[in-house]
Amino acid sequence: MSLTGASWVERISRLCAVAVLTALPGMAAAEDDPWESFNRPVFRFNDTVDTYALKPVAKGYQAVTPQFLEDGVHNVFSNIGDVGNLANNLLQGKVHDAGVDTSRLIFNTTFGLFGFFDVASKMGLQRSDEDFGQTLGAWGIGSGPYLVLPLLGPSTVRDATAKIPDSFLGPYPYIDHVPTRNVTRGVNVIDARASLLQVEKLVSGDKYIFIRNAYLQSREYKIHDGDVVDDF
Repeated sequence: MSLTGASWVERISRLCAVAVLTALPGMAAAEDDPWESFNRPVFRFNDTVDTYALKPVAKGYQAVTPQFLEDGVHNVFSNIGDVGNLANNLLQGKVHDAGVDTSRLIFNTTFGLFGFFDVASKMGLQRSDEDFGQTLGAWGIGSGPYLVLPLLGPSTVRDATAKIPDSFLGPYPYIDHVPTRNVTRGVNVIDARASLLQVEKLVSGDKYIFIRNAYLQSREYKIHDGDVVDDF
């Protein structure tokens, strides 16, 4: 099962929060989702995998793991993710943000014991949330149609393509020991799902449409760093 910490379950939970906080004004335009007849079955498949596999395991993990340990594991994976934030901030010419990412990596990896403790945030060094899809958007490349990927969840043609270079900024291609790589990936996915169990309660109405709208609006927001004109 090809899942990562930035898998569809984590994206869905984050997008639910975005949808509520931004009070989505309406449904996404039909032209944003010309492949709905393909996307909906894939969405149902993903949702089934989550309901009967990921979610129960995540609940069990959360039930038996002490909070300080759960927070620490989540912080470690966030620290690893700062490598991708740094690379994409540089590619977008965000020198200041890249400097913050570098400082976060240094302080959290050293004083934070490989990121187990997020000392950088307590120092006022706030974490970025960048990926290569946002970088392509910043370079002027359009998103293309909305696309739901098997096991990876909501995306667009642009963002789906961007997952390939993003994958090389994570640890998995560089872990040669297969059992270690699989265990690390599994813990990453379970931790991400467990930490976001409460957020999914924000979903309302047609779950597919809710998540599609939230995804498209949140991506637009992130690509333009919050400077988005309301077209509705």
